[in-house]
Amino acid sequence: MNPVGWFEIYVDDIERAKSFYESLFQLTLEALGDPTDSSISMLAFPADYENYGAAGALVHANDVSVGNNSTLVYFSCDDCAVQEARVSKAGGKVQRSKISIGEYGFISLVLDTEGNLIGLHSQK
Repeated sequence: MNPVGWFEIYVDDIERAKSFYESLFQLTLEALGDPTDSSISMLAFPADYENYGAAGALVHANDVSVGNNSTLVYFSCDDCAVQEARVSKAGGKVQRSKISIGEYGFISLVLDTEGNLIGLHSQK
């Protein structure tokens, strides 16, 4: 079993965040309804539940403060330098350029448009 089964990234402006993540990872986020609360907006990342990794979504909820949190989600990439190069154009900011983490590959740390720190991880 994978240790992480789901992730949520809370945002103030869901359309701005959608544009950032779609531009950064060259993918399409899909609306995901919350059957318990119509005041919550969710956009899910594409997921293949038959393979390794966790699924997740961007979430806007009026009562949740965003940015500067203590949770760090790492997105898997073929080469994190590729996504890092898209960060500024997508409206984000590179916090730490690609560095080696030894036998575990490489990481970059970036801020999204909402002030959330996310990680990019690759083996090359």
